[in-house]
Amino acid sequence: MLIKDIINALEEDAPLHYAEDFDNVGLLVGNKNTKATSALITLDTTENVVEEAIAKNCNLIISFHPIIFKGLKSLTGKNYVERAVLKAIKNDIAIYAIHTALDNYKKGVNAMLCDQLGLINQRILIPQKQTIKKLTTFVPKAEAEQLRNALFNAGAGSIGNYNHCSFNVEGVGTFNPNEDANPTIGNKGETHYENETKIGITFPKHLEQKVLETLFKTHSYEEVAYEVTTLENTNQNIGMGMIAEFETAMTEVDFLNHLKQKMKVSSIRHTQFLEKPIKKVAVLGGSGSFAIGNAKASGADAYVTADLKYHDFFQAENNILIADIGHYESEQYTKNGLVAILTKKIPNFAFVLSNTNTNPVKYF
Repeated sequence: MLIKDIINALEEDAPLHYAEDFDNVGLLVGNKNTKATSALITLDTTENVVEEAIAKNCNLIISFHPIIFKGLKSLTGKNYVERAVLKAIKNDIAIYAIHTALDNYKKGVNAMLCDQLGLINQRILIPQKQTIKKLTTFVPKAEAEQLRNALFNAGAGSIGNYNHCSFNVEGVGTFNPNEDANPTIGNKGETHYENETKIGITFPKHLEQKVLETLFKTHSYEEVAYEVTTLENTNQNIGMGMIAEFETAMTEVDFLNHLKQKMKVSSIRHTQFLEKPIKKVAVLGGSGSFAIGNAKASGADAYVTADLKYHDFFQAENNILIADIGHYESEQYTKNGLVAILTKKIPNFAFVLSNTNTNPVKYF
């Protein structure tokens, strides 16, 4: 088992293409072609986590947060980032970070948070835009079914809960091969008329290379006529946050007590009570001030997130109960979720759940 095999398995569910532009995800330290002994799963890569990996004979650390976020101009051990990286390099330990790629995965960070709270009917709070592409191509009518099926097998043609989706129009295509061409149909210097099928099919952007390779491999023409466009449609299966609901509504006090119990927090910062039941809840693990407006627009009774500043709480405007449970606390079950995902995909490999508490915030 190579490190790249583990990475590929994880990115099948959470492709790095869907990480936010500001993020630094992927293999940050190490060689992907190195044989993996075992992998330590953590929320953060600190010096203590690297020491834990050494003690447990793990030569791969899979971290939610990237230890290297900004560029390193030197590597001298002058801060905790450089010391952790140096220790990993010295001990031949690779470091991989997934961060917002997992945030945007429909069964990622926020689904894990919803599951922990017992929320049902989960859906993406802020669907991502420009993640869907459309292929339009023209193929001889007799070859249309073969090409369609090949594109379906490559992952194209899935829309929500439906697959094998395409639109097909029959018509007549024309072309005139020049003297340098090697036409599979028709003759050089003669305009050829061919009964063709126009196939329109969508696909997620991370599959573009695979879809185009399939098109060129399957299509019989020397020069394949095709168009790829990026759609403005939002992707209901990719995006930040979740909106979900409790099976039975509860009071605001019961809701906050439920939060404290399920998320193992001693205190919660929140806006004033509105004296209305809590049933519909929006969640966004980590820093979530940017999504307060989305939570309100979704009709949520409450919004659970972290890292809110003083003025952020004013945005509730007596329309929603906002609860800040802490950054680490809101994402603490992410490493458990990663272990579950990877163990299901690669059952005969040792994925070790880190027992190092990396929360830098303490409460008195």
